Amino acid sequence: MTLENGGETEDRGRFQCSLLGWFDRHKRVLPWRRDRDPYRVWLSEVMLQQTRVAAVTSHYERFLQRFPSVEKLAAAREASVLAAWSGLGYYRRARMLHAAAKQIVKEHRGKFPESAEALRALPGIGRYTAAAIASIAFDHPVAVVDGNVERVLQRMHGKNIAGEKLWRAAGELLSQQRPGDFNQAMMELGATVCLPRQPQCLLCPVSDLCATRGELQQQIKATRQTKRHINYTLACRNGSIFLVQRSKASTLMPGMWELPETAANETAEVWLTVRHSITVTDYVVRVLRGAAPKEITGRWVRKSRITALPLTGLARKILRAAGIV
Repeated sequence: MTLENGGETEDRGRFQCSLLGWFDRHKRVLPWRRDRDPYRVWLSEVMLQQTRVAAVTSHYERFLQRFPSVEKLAAAREASVLAAWSGLGYYRRARMLHAAAKQIVKEHRGKFPESAEALRALPGIGRYTAAAIASIAFDHPVAVVDGNVERVLQRMHGKNIAGEKLWRAAGELLSQQRPGDFNQAMMELGATVCLPRQPQCLLCPVSDLCATRGELQQQIKATRQTKRHINYTLACRNGSIFLVQRSKASTLMPGMWELPETAANETAEVWLTVRHSITVTDYVVRVLRGAAPKEITGRWVRKSRITALPLTGLARKILRAAGIV
């Protein structure tokens, strides 16, 4: 299949028909596919950035219960938004989501811009997210390219195309009649069939049009994982937990709440150990039971109030493992 020029017209039509037919029959049932409300589409797309679908599903439902509309989100305090986002990580996404909601309410009277170009003017919305919202919510004929779509296109093409050429290829292949469904179908194919390793070619609805029919060799330099050991103190008193807040000026998760990090102490009781990974670092986290560190400024928080705070992902993981939240 020749993708540089959008493929032969007949092949392009067969590809669209086969892919959309497969999508109609086999698409996953996901909560953000119940309707095409732009607020819900936008929220799901932001949550799905750098986060697995399985991890997003429950967070998505809870977030919508807390903020069912863009107006409710815009009116909320940032701390409340971060608390609802807690556990998804990459908290800059939540801050940009909140800022964009305010702008939509203030400048657009709560109505989402419909074109990809106008959507990109909102905080935190880049080329991919704008195209996804415009096509899925408003049926604008604009293609998306994410990691899944990139992999499908490269295998169909038979070589490692990238950059603007990749976006051009996606646009030339796009169904003009059903752009939103087609974009979702391309992402679905990459997520469930055209997998990074061991692609399920026998299940692929467009395998007869694929130049590769299998893995495409890529020169990928393996990223070395760094291992690090860290210690935190879990101090409990009268139904409260001692927590500390990161500086508002911190470059990483500003204003978030966590357990106090402490130096290794051979005499302290190791209550539990958890593993935690952030980008290229694997952490072995030892949680010590003991008194609140005197040299650290923090706050005693009632257990019933903890979930209302914007916790770091690691703090939430530790408190869940301890049976506190």
